[in-house]
Amino acid sequence: MINNAGVAVAGELDAISPENWRWIVDTNFLGVVWGCRAALPVLRRAGGGIILNVASAAGFAAAPNMSAYNATKAAVISLSETLAAETGGTGIQISCAILGFFRSHLTEGLRAPPAERAVARRLLIGASHSAGEAAQAILAGGEERRLYIVWPREYRIFWRLKRLAPVLFLNEVSNLTGAELARCRDCKAGKAGGLLEAPR
Repeated sequence: MINNAGVAVAGELDAISPENWRWIVDTNFLGVVWGCRAALPVLRRAGGGIILNVASAAGFAAAPNMSAYNATKAAVISLSETLAAETGGTGIQISCAILGFFRSHLTEGLRAPPAERAVARRLLIGASHSAGEAAQAILAGGEERRLYIVWPREYRIFWRLKRLAPVLFLNEVSNLTGAELARCRDCKAGKAGGLLEAPR
């Protein structure tokens, strides 16, 4: 079972509507829960198999203005860890893909104010990796029976830094994201050029 469905919501926590909170929780987290619940009885009868849950680096990076997305992806990581403990010794492999930026269609349905939308769109368009590369890495990690599939490879440094120096890591993430948002807001106000233009 591969639980891969995902949507995105951005904006400050108190600016996100209850409807958008329910929308993202239902898809990003509860969608994974229901997928796991459907798969477990089948895999138990078969004597083994794999459940592969797709999360995101957002689940540990906790960038500002992404509370809804971050929280649902962190929940997927925690759920996967719990399932790994519950299925230990049963032949059922639990893997969680913790992915960084790659080119995808995620921003097409993004619910967000203009500046946050521009940041997300800019990061995905500029990503150097494709969805095909992500899929290959995820399947390889599952075959290796890894619980955490952190990809692209350079994100493993961030993953470890978060655990070794969490406050330093979160400060750096906040500073980087804040600067990017400021640039997008300045652009929208006519103080800078290019960020909100459609790609050519």
